[in-house]
Amino acid sequence: MKIIVAPDSFKGSLSAVEAANAIDKGIKKAFPDAETVLIPVADGGEGTLETLVTATEGEMKHVIVTDPLGNKVEAGYGILGDKKTCVIEMAAASGLTLLSEEELSPLAATTYGTGQLIKQALDDGFTSFVVGLGGSATNDGGAGMLQALGLRILDAEGKEIGYGGDALGKIASIEIDSFDPRIKDCQFLIASDVENPLIGLNGASHIFGPQKGATPEMIEQLDQNLAHFADQVAKVTGIKLHDMPGAGAAGGIGGAFQAFFPCELERGIDVVLEYSNINQFLTGTDLVITGEGKVDGQTASGKTPLGVAQTAQRQGVPTIILAGSAGDDTAVLHDFGVVSIHSIVNKPMTLEESMRNASILLELSAEQVVRSYFYAFNHIKGGAIYEN
Repeated sequence: MKIIVAPDSFKGSLSAVEAANAIDKGIKKAFPDAETVLIPVADGGEGTLETLVTATEGEMKHVIVTDPLGNKVEAGYGILGDKKTCVIEMAAASGLTLLSEEELSPLAATTYGTGQLIKQALDDGFTSFVVGLGGSATNDGGAGMLQALGLRILDAEGKEIGYGGDALGKIASIEIDSFDPRIKDCQFLIASDVENPLIGLNGASHIFGPQKGATPEMIEQLDQNLAHFADQVAKVTGIKLHDMPGAGAAGGIGGAFQAFFPCELERGIDVVLEYSNINQFLTGTDLVITGEGKVDGQTASGKTPLGVAQTAQRQGVPTIILAGSAGDDTAVLHDFGVVSIHSIVNKPMTLEESMRNASILLELSAEQVVRSYFYAFNHIKGGAIYEN
């Protein structure tokens, strides 16, 4: 019996690595002799850095950078096992998890620290980058990142604008001559599952602004400021970010990459699965188990469980999803090789209790799921293929 365990993190409870270990314990309780392959994954957001570094036996480098509100924070970038590729996770420098709920301020939050991470990697000689977008606390269109890399974004008095989405409305001109010349000789693979445009009702501010603390009034202002920023970018690059798919990722930083970097955008989970070499492990595999904190209709838009299931389905391997909560409209996932979806909550409890006990709940659920699956499998196929 061979089972691949490939979960994302259960946000607020378990990292992807911790989730994989908990599922593995449950499997081994049911089938001590089972062969398990643990491949913790992510979709471009938080956890992407750790996942890729672990999967490729790489290493981390830590740097002091600017956090979303202009304070100093220690962040890191990854060096993959090939020693040639650098992994930047923007959430490490510009993420929501760096701020308390009371500190959220999309009008002020900056991506400057993400630019500092890229600059440090350039200084260290890297030319190949994987950049994970997601979990950002920012809505500045990536302006802070661009400033950290030398781009001059000026107001009417010829001074550099300040930090945050609020400052974008003050832009009078953009000077690209000072932008770090090394970037044109690099390649950036942008890992993101967001296809939203930069502006409008489906854009960065309207769709993602509320989770970053934006009020309805702020959302309108941020959207207008991003539109103004896009106008100014178009003047110097000829690239119109306004309605460009993916430009709205991570508060508009996706657009900054599309306008100023040699880059390709790819679904985050596909990037992670490629570097994790999951395909080579699928040969001879009987079952894949994946999961994350919440599974619902949005999962089918490209979240981790869908990407894992699609990859397994191409090789004829079924997938089971374990989730902290299983919401509505998940039936579509069955079209992609998902056998069943299970909430790990096994009795009435508060959200806090379930998050606090996520590891043991995941372990217990994994044990029962594999017992049920292989019992049914044996009877359908005829004969006791697996015994315990």
